[in-house]
Amino acid sequence: MTLLEHDRYCDEIITQTAELRTVLSGADLSAKVPSCPEWTLEELARHVGGAHRWVETTVRTRATEMVPQDQVPDSRGPEGADAATLAAWLADGAEKLAATLRAAGPDTEVWTWAWDRTSGFWSRRMTHETLIHRADAALAARVPYEATPEIAADAIDEWLQIVAFVQSVGADKEVAELRGAGRSIHLHAGDAPGAEWLIEFGEDGFTWRRAHEKATVALRGPLTDVLQVFYRRLPADSERVEVLGDAALLDFWLERATFG
Repeated sequence: MTLLEHDRYCDEIITQTAELRTVLSGADLSAKVPSCPEWTLEELARHVGGAHRWVETTVRTRATEMVPQDQVPDSRGPEGADAATLAAWLADGAEKLAATLRAAGPDTEVWTWAWDRTSGFWSRRMTHETLIHRADAALAARVPYEATPEIAADAIDEWLQIVAFVQSVGADKEVAELRGAGRSIHLHAGDAPGAEWLIEFGEDGFTWRRAHEKATVALRGPLTDVLQVFYRRLPADSERVEVLGDAALLDFWLERATFG
């Protein structure tokens, strides 16, 4: 696995946010988000903009512990905003975050909740945070969603790293259940060369790598759709993907793979 360049992630934060803003344009901001049913489309947008500002504050201040939300300037955005005002607020937050991350570079030490305590972790995390919430917004607005292959594949890599990290620190009982030797999952995106993953369960947890090998169950389809199933934005029985083998094992993974 090779990470993308830090500057590329900074670019993508702006790009993904711009595409999210496009989804918001003309959409019903009160619409419920099917994949995040506790949120409306407006609340989803405020979550993304707030996350950008929280990370920007974290990196800019070189925080050594989690920054409280009440210390993040303008984290909820303008009250009673229409789509255009909300979109402008999102753009401003993404630009400020990208600028702060560029100024810090990828190796600045800063607080994170994960295995990597650098600003580079945040440039990658915010890219994929925005990418996946753009999928949520597209579902709510009922518009098409497409992810650039390079970014989508990296999002799957990162998600596997996150789930493995959560398991390694014992942060979630359900993630701890992702074990049991002799079982495996193969992800195969037919439209993107090299976009294949093998997840192997062991007695102590699971491991993963990029590989084309037979497995207990295989999830196949276009990379954007494989990504959405893997992030639980698209059901595994969707006609846009194909599940071969033990579908119950894939469901077992999807029910338990989480941030914790």
